[in-house]
Amino acid sequence: MTPKILVVPVAYNEKVKLGNVIERFLRSRMPSQADYLIVDDGSDDGTTEMIASFKDRGVKTIIHPLRRGVGAAIRTGIEYARNNGYEIIVIMAGNDKDNPEEIPQLLGPVIDEGCDLVQGSRYLGKVGSGGQMPFYRKFATRLHPFVFSLFTGRRLTDTTNGFRAIRLGLFDDQRINLNQDWLNTYELEPYILWKVITLGYKYKEAFVTKIYPPKKLGGYTKMVPIVSWWSILRPLFYLRLGIKK
Repeated sequence: MTPKILVVPVAYNEKVKLGNVIERFLRSRMPSQADYLIVDDGSDDGTTEMIASFKDRGVKTIIHPLRRGVGAAIRTGIEYARNNGYEIIVIMAGNDKDNPEEIPQLLGPVIDEGCDLVQGSRYLGKVGSGGQMPFYRKFATRLHPFVFSLFTGRRLTDTTNGFRAIRLGLFDDQRINLNQDWLNTYELEPYILWKVITLGYKYKEAFVTKIYPPKKLGGYTKMVPIVSWWSILRPLFYLRLGIKK
């Protein structure tokens, strides 16, 4: 029996790029296999209205009245999925960096191999699959998995890639607490991955590509240098040192 799957892009002020994200999903093979929910994290640039124009094509949305952060948006998607009987959630970017045709590469190990989390990796045995990202992004996306691997003793190649599939039963484990305020921004994703690995759940990396849209369409990322980088790194130190659980 095919599991019930929900695909969730999260977005904040992505009016230009998100329209293409939606169209690419609707043109892919996935609409017959999964439902589609966009979490709009308090956009005020017309993104909300643009999403609404796709309502008749089966696109669902949850709107945060105010911006709460990408972690809070992902938490909203997970809560919706769990409350509505979904078994697997696929998280992907709302800024057109991920290819919906590659969703089956993440789902396969969850459905066929019993993985609890499948992490997309642009660096898994491939060359040139990271997109035309700026140098500082290349450095950051290599540094994070190095530290993550060092702290957990498990080799990972791409721990900052937001394209992943998760078996929702994972969150029945009381040792995984998503409802912590310090996880509202970029901390939530490495927190989940850390818990999966250190608690002994089955995980796997799967190759995916990464596309960096032209800067004129709104830039590469909404991450703020230093501040956002620390937001991604600090869960590793907090959890390793026992400061947070």
